Amino acid sequence: MAIYWGEKRYYSLDHYLRQTYGRKLYKISLNAGMTCPNRDGTCGNRGCIFCSTGGSGDFASDKDLTITAQLDEGRAQAARKYPGSSYIAYFQAYTNTYAPISYLRKVFTEAIRHPDIEILDIATRPDCLDSEVLALLAELNRIKPVWIELGLQTIHPESADFIRRGYALPVFDQAVKNLRKLQIPVIVHTILGLPGETVEQMLGTVRYLNTQDIQGVKFQLLHILEQTDLAVYYREHPFPLPDMEEYFEIVGSCLCTLRPDIVVHRLTGDGPKALLIAPLWTGNKRQVLNQMQAYLKKHDIWQGKALQ
Repeated sequence: MAIYWGEKRYYSLDHYLRQTYGRKLYKISLNAGMTCPNRDGTCGNRGCIFCSTGGSGDFASDKDLTITAQLDEGRAQAARKYPGSSYIAYFQAYTNTYAPISYLRKVFTEAIRHPDIEILDIATRPDCLDSEVLALLAELNRIKPVWIELGLQTIHPESADFIRRGYALPVFDQAVKNLRKLQIPVIVHTILGLPGETVEQMLGTVRYLNTQDIQGVKFQLLHILEQTDLAVYYREHPFPLPDMEEYFEIVGSCLCTLRPDIVVHRLTGDGPKALLIAPLWTGNKRQVLNQMQAYLKKHDIWQGKALQ
């Protein structure tokens, strides 16, 4: 029997927030001026192959502004479409636990102490969570809820090497265990459509996530953006990317396979239109999501269906 979460056929972030907080929360993307061990020479110097010069934080605020100023700017922008006053502070750009602990304490505390912030959401790498960082996260989690987003992308070694992820799967396993000991929710980023990966391999990543103590997942279609090494590779070695209908089929299969208690934070993504090379059909995110919802209903797809 299908489980329905509001009007959707999957456990959406919006449903989780309304269920938990009684209202929608608006996410404000922040840029704390971090770097990444995959850029500064620690494990690489060119970043992941798909990563833009903005460190996957192309929609984040100006790093030269204080965190408070970025939050105020984000609140002003949100006011055009969001009537509420409760927000998620999302440290998005680059690797947001890769800095001296004193600096991390400063910027995270500035965000979490803001009266309108309900949740501190931090995107990072699993190889950047040492004991000092974990202790700080535990301390912050006693003030307000802290979420950690980990970039896994894939479980398959060949794909991980291709994208230059820079760490082995056991590093991810240990990071999840360490965070869950502190009762910190873990949200995992995955990329669908990596070159050479079959649908069955993508589902293999989802099945692996089902075995992990994670609380959320983001499904991201591979985007090819200007100013990335992936753009150079794509022009020299063109490879197929899913069209919209094919992507809906892939997402539908992933949802059917996904454990039903895992919150789905994203079903696709949208790169900056000025940088987007392919797939161009992703440019209108609202239209894509509306058509995706229609596809899920038409084909009687719901999260966890294959597990029943």
